[in-house]
Amino acid sequence: MFMLTLKKIGLTVAILALLVFLADQFNRRMFAPETTFVTLTGKTINMADLKGKVVLVNFWATTCTTCVQEMPDLVDTYNTYKNKNFEMIAVAMDYDPPAQVLNFATQKALPFPVMHDGFNNVARAFRHKGITPTTYIFDKNGFRTFYKVGELNFSELNQLLDKAVK
Repeated sequence: MFMLTLKKIGLTVAILALLVFLADQFNRRMFAPETTFVTLTGKTINMADLKGKVVLVNFWATTCTTCVQEMPDLVDTYNTYKNKNFEMIAVAMDYDPPAQVLNFATQKALPFPVMHDGFNNVARAFRHKGITPTTYIFDKNGFRTFYKVGELNFSELNQLLDKAVK
């Protein structure tokens, strides 16, 4: 009888610990991280200040063929939604040479904020594993509504953004 009670208590404690762990993981994955972006032009953008806007954060690299190929579509997406409470930030990876990132952003006249994550601070805040491209979208309340590793389907992305910016 005593052993059965100990087993029940142990099982209850294990279940509670699992629920606490899962709730913590849910909260970490679902909300925009508290981080600051410093763009190539020196502008500081705090993620917390973007509440009220739909925010797309794209991790990319100039050495990533897929990233380079999807940049014109990201430019089109930005131009379509920029006046609809939307912000896009392109985060170049720490392994990407800073001069190469600046050169690319300048040559391609990227209209959205671009930063070089030289100290990997933003990637760490997002728990990003360094795979490019990786895209996150947060709604106006800071909840993550989209996460994609790999090439974007821009038709699906635009449908999602049409609903999100309303």
